[in-house]
Amino acid sequence: MSMTELMDAARVSKAWPFQEAQRLLKRYPDGKSEPMLFETGYGPSGLPHIGTFQEVLRTTLVRRAYEAIIGARPEDGKTRLVAFSDDMDGLRKVPDNVPNRDILQHNLHKPLSRIPDPFGGHHQSFAHHNNARLREFLDRFGFDYEFVAASERYNSGAFDDALRQVLRHNQGILDIMLPTLREERRQTYSPVLPISPTSGKVLQVPVEVVDAEAGTIRFADEDGSTVEQSALGGQAKLQWKVDWAMRWYALGVDYEMYGKDLTDSGVQSGRIVKLLGGRKPEGLVYELFLDANGEKISKSKGNGLTIEEWLTYGSEDSLGFYIFPNPKSAKQLHAGVIPRAVDDYWQFRGNIPEQKLEKKLGNPVWNLLRANGSWEGTEAPGEGDGLPVTYGLLLNLVGVLGAGADRAQVWSYLGNYIDDPDPAKHPELDELVNTALAYNRDFVAPTLDKRAPDEREAAALKTLDHALSIMDPATPAEDIQTVVYEIGKDETFGFENLRDWFRALYETLLGSAQGPRMGSFIALFGIANTRVLIAEALERS
Repeated sequence: MSMTELMDAARVSKAWPFQEAQRLLKRYPDGKSEPMLFETGYGPSGLPHIGTFQEVLRTTLVRRAYEAIIGARPEDGKTRLVAFSDDMDGLRKVPDNVPNRDILQHNLHKPLSRIPDPFGGHHQSFAHHNNARLREFLDRFGFDYEFVAASERYNSGAFDDALRQVLRHNQGILDIMLPTLREERRQTYSPVLPISPTSGKVLQVPVEVVDAEAGTIRFADEDGSTVEQSALGGQAKLQWKVDWAMRWYALGVDYEMYGKDLTDSGVQSGRIVKLLGGRKPEGLVYELFLDANGEKISKSKGNGLTIEEWLTYGSEDSLGFYIFPNPKSAKQLHAGVIPRAVDDYWQFRGNIPEQKLEKKLGNPVWNLLRANGSWEGTEAPGEGDGLPVTYGLLLNLVGVLGAGADRAQVWSYLGNYIDDPDPAKHPELDELVNTALAYNRDFVAPTLDKRAPDEREAAALKTLDHALSIMDPATPAEDIQTVVYEIGKDETFGFENLRDWFRALYETLLGSAQGPRMGSFIALFGIANTRVLIAEALERS
């Protein structure tokens, strides 16, 4: 595939990252001399989470799609991604998951970047600690980004010109915002939030613009005294929607996506940035994650799934794969979706070499492989690799071995299925062995219940046992599968369809309602070991 072929296909692709990138191309019909600027935002009042990951990943996918359209490589510098931390925001409440909560309690409403670090005091502030964690988090996944902190931009004066523009248009911003607020909120609302010179808190008070060019404002401090001070140089910050618009204006942001819960904020901030003389970025509004019951995930409820939990039971690749499809549709996010995501990832990865170019552009794995690496040519590295054993099959194996199974035991059984069962030669599979053990321990083992076979099922199991007894231990999985099929189709046993036969195998031998291709499982578990399972099932009948 040549770069020209990729560019042509990217310009007409219907895959959502390319659809987003095509809108960026139309944003500048005559081209853009400066790099296209992508942004993601983060509030450092808490630690980074799966929502942070999905936003940076999806934005990166659009970024790479845009580079494909214009024929650029990541190293060409035609695009930039800014990860922005709003660490000048005032702390509104104390998070539950931090140590030394009294430190935060005593500093409520101060900018996050001016509150002491409760995590042992190793960082300059609470925000600096969380910002460091954010950068570690993004680096862990290999994202290519530039970190920008609001505190540095406000305090250094880098935002001063944009702040003056806000002050010049203070009344116009009020005209936009006040009709959207409740009457009580209107009484205290101001686009500019001064920082008290006495308490250091971010104040929600009416503000009078004294001199926009000088940046001077007037307001009542907490004790009722009138204060006249500059709004520049970190002595004030902006209300959220105004701050977002100012950031778009000051940085020249071209693309930023956000969640459905910020739809109204996006509309108002778009009107404000236009008033300032800037332009609202392109971007999509994505749906939010739901829990296993279809309810909105809430950090306070703890009904979501963390990055750490996903990586305990699945892979980084599978997380990206699960997040990729249709951002405008809500997704349930719970441990139950992980096994399917792992296996689907590897299936889509294996499909890449045989796919035509237009299909590749819609393949989640092709996009993920290109997301954070530099490569030669137009092919993503590693495409077409596969696993010798599916994650679902691993889970069934571990389930049969029991909660006490360990990595070495699993690998000993893998020797029945692959020629070189050396973990060092199969690092991705070895990772999945560990996650399968964890998934089985926490979710599978507690639910397994092997029922007794009924009379017809017992007869079929005896026939299967006899067939296995005369098989060569090295019989291929497909040949075993054929034998299993033939028994299920034998009218002697009275199964209405093959599904009933396989359900009987799963429920009596494995203890679950669903399972793998039995030929593959028997080859992996071993013919002799499978006969033991059959004997145990027959003893229960």
